[in-house]
Amino acid sequence: MEERTVREERVKESTEAIFNRIREMLPSDAGFVRVEYEGPDIMVVLKNTKAVFSDDSIVRNIAAAVKKKLIIRSDPSSLMDPQKATDVIKPLIPDTAEVGSIKFVPEFGEVHITALKPGLVIGKGGSLLKAIATQTGWAPKVYRIPSMSSDTITGVRQLMLNEAPFRKKFLSSVGKSINRPVVNTEWLKATALGGYKEVGRSSLLLETPNSKVIIDCGVSPEPSVKGVDAVLNSDSNKAFPYLDSANISINELDAVVITHAHMDHIGFIPYLFKFGYEGPVYCTPPTRDLAALLLNDYMKLVIRGGGTPLYEEKDVRKMLTHMITRDYGEVTNITGEMKLTYHNAGHILGSAIVHLHVGEGLYNIVHTGDMKYGFTRLYDPASVKYPRIDSLFIESTYGGHNDISKNRQDAEIELMDTIKKTINNNGKVLIPLFSVGRSQELQMVLENYMTGNPNYKLDVPVYLDGMILEASAIHTAYPEYLKESLRNRILSDRSPFESEIFEVVKGEREEVFEKGPSIILASGGMMNGGASLEYFKRLADDPKNTIVFVGYNSVSSLGRRVQNGLKEVPLPDEDGHLVSVPINISVKTAEGFSGHSDRRQLMRFVEDLRPSPKNIFTMHGEEQKCEDLARALARVVRADARAPMNLDTIRLK
Repeated sequence: MEERTVREERVKESTEAIFNRIREMLPSDAGFVRVEYEGPDIMVVLKNTKAVFSDDSIVRNIAAAVKKKLIIRSDPSSLMDPQKATDVIKPLIPDTAEVGSIKFVPEFGEVHITALKPGLVIGKGGSLLKAIATQTGWAPKVYRIPSMSSDTITGVRQLMLNEAPFRKKFLSSVGKSINRPVVNTEWLKATALGGYKEVGRSSLLLETPNSKVIIDCGVSPEPSVKGVDAVLNSDSNKAFPYLDSANISINELDAVVITHAHMDHIGFIPYLFKFGYEGPVYCTPPTRDLAALLLNDYMKLVIRGGGTPLYEEKDVRKMLTHMITRDYGEVTNITGEMKLTYHNAGHILGSAIVHLHVGEGLYNIVHTGDMKYGFTRLYDPASVKYPRIDSLFIESTYGGHNDISKNRQDAEIELMDTIKKTINNNGKVLIPLFSVGRSQELQMVLENYMTGNPNYKLDVPVYLDGMILEASAIHTAYPEYLKESLRNRILSDRSPFESEIFEVVKGEREEVFEKGPSIILASGGMMNGGASLEYFKRLADDPKNTIVFVGYNSVSSLGRRVQNGLKEVPLPDEDGHLVSVPINISVKTAEGFSGHSDRRQLMRFVEDLRPSPKNIFTMHGEEQKCEDLARALARVVRADARAPMNLDTIRLK
């Protein structure tokens, strides 16, 4: 009890010192009201925000002094009536911005403005935002309207508005928890809970005497899609992370940090909330929206297959309301002794490499999640510059000695030749895709060749089925996360995802089957479910057709078995009865399109890292690939490189 009292006094002293410093640095005419923690940030309430916004250096200098992101808000007594504020705001914004909505959030003193061209709402150097804030008192936040309709983005943004009262209380409690002072960080250890010497259920637990943080918490897609009952009744449960073996309770976790929104990295997080987790989940803004899309689709997929999902829609909503989003490069305290910074991973929209600074210079970790250090049409290559790297945790999906992908240009031409040959043979081309990432990459390839290369101007429809359209729409809401050339196309209303060559399949698929040659992009990259499996059932027995795999298929997936030469497979018909489907379709694998780095790219990434890592741990790869990559890295970069297995605990410091 005495130790707790001493700690509480230190918290009070530390907080008071920071808050007093802020108050001293504010202009005397700012009308200071109060200062308080809001999640990892500090919120300052003033009666006269104009005194601060008139000089950009004021907020910048205070933030630098306290090493926190500063949020300036007006006292409620200084807020203009929402209707009057709307009348003030509308004339300030040019019509060309194409504003969609103006909504007020009293709990945060904010006005949320959605626009097709948010840059015109912000104004040069943020001039319009300052004008809105100083004239109305409301702090403006601007969101881009996707150029394609997105139910997911609409739903997530509305949820955040509806849950503003809860979010206010939640962020306050998180702020107090984060900003408790830590006396000493004596040690740091990492425990592999999933995704080590395997692909799937990725999860890593980091512990100090004072903090417990999980990086990713996913499921293995193949077994988990059968539903929780089937998994729990099986002899070998390899679907979920080993949380029950970590010797901690869910409520002991300080934070969950997400690298990106694929199910093998996020699929178990709503389950944490179902069983009592109340803490924060950190991710980039696109990752939050993509997580909402993919987690809800997972539940529908399990239910359609007759199974019971791990969690319900309310658990996903609870997870979303506990998410704290951060952009690349923002340094954020997530506990009293851990600072998080996200960096571009080049894998999918919003994917991030995690940099964690632990203690006061005690230890630095870089965790790649899934990454791409090579050319794609969507993203810049993964970042290689960090302040310090004591340990590197690196994915090894294609870390095997022979995992060398083709030159990208050669791969694109080979793919288009395969498509052209099938079309000329009066067949259909089925390309199973992950809805997020590979789908958009293939859309760009097809749009480029079919509209710009006379050799491949194929007069056939390209059908989009499954979640591809919704995922592409989310991409158009976050152009700043995309490669500059693509970003410019979206901002100038020339999005390749909206090309006239694409036709969206709505409702029945009979028209696709009855019409002549076509290209079908269907969600369900490994064919364990989704639209791709439905098309495969109907197209598999005709040798004129071709199926092309462009991404990773896990060992036990149907996609891998088809790749390996499977000749017949039992699949459920419309009534749910298993029928034998002969596989006469031409099977092709198009290398060079993966969102993962191949062996050479992984090696080059580590060689290019600055500074060089002292220790390397391989993960997210089949056993032999993890071990091969670890041996090669140890030899080439002369670091201590190992391939841990699940349940290994490593003392890092």
